[in-house]
Amino acid sequence: MEILLGFCQFNVYWGDKERNFKKVESLFSQLKDNNSLKIIVLPELFSTGYLFLDRKEIFNLSEKVEGETYHFLKYLAKNYNSIIAGGFLEKENNNFYNSSLVVAPDGSYLLYRKIHLFKDEKDFFAKGNLKLGIFEYNNLKIGTLICFDYFFPEAARTLAIKGAEIICHPSNLILPYAPLITQVRALENHIFWILANRIGIEKRGDKELRFLGKSQIVSPKGEILIKVENEETLKLVKVNINEAKDKKVTDKNDLFFDRRTEFYEI
Repeated sequence: MEILLGFCQFNVYWGDKERNFKKVESLFSQLKDNNSLKIIVLPELFSTGYLFLDRKEIFNLSEKVEGETYHFLKYLAKNYNSIIAGGFLEKENNNFYNSSLVVAPDGSYLLYRKIHLFKDEKDFFAKGNLKLGIFEYNNLKIGTLICFDYFFPEAARTLAIKGAEIICHPSNLILPYAPLITQVRALENHIFWILANRIGIEKRGDKELRFLGKSQIVSPKGEILIKVENEETLKLVKVNINEAKDKKVTDKNDLFFDRRTEFYEI
């Protein structure tokens, strides 16, 4: 089965959801005449920005799972016949999560909360408490991770074993080797990987981060199908999803059947 995979890379405006939504929709507008089903990934925390100075800021910008960001993604998914993944700032009771949603054209969705918190995120966010799950839509099996989750091979492998053919990876990457590692994750699991990073510099108080860009889509063979540098853009590439069903390395080796779990200590 052929499908279009894509990412939307842009410079996020801190604290301005409406402006970020307008930026994303302006990039999506080029798809108006493309009615094919697509899977498109947006960056981590794309609606709010990333650098928070205190919990009051997080409280003011956070939202319930079916809040502003969900409704915006639902609108995009329906109007552009797309499955959209993107990160948002979630609140549940007294906890705040660095979360993502995968939303289909019919409004159904998968919620994921980042389980591997990076650096100062530990000062603000609760650790993700949801199982790594698969979103199934139109015979597609989609998993999602957020940014630093890529550093832990167990996370991607878990999704692959559960049947994921594509991993959506909303990110705010700053480490230079990060895209290479996502390429390895795609290869070692024979899955498609959509990395959507952001660009630009975010400076707040005495904190400053420069985001890497370099969003890319990787094939199950570890090939980079499309990659950009630091421009604001939405890119698509057509793939045959059946490539992710083949776990053969040689005619006598299978990535999953050859696993010797009785010897693994994790």
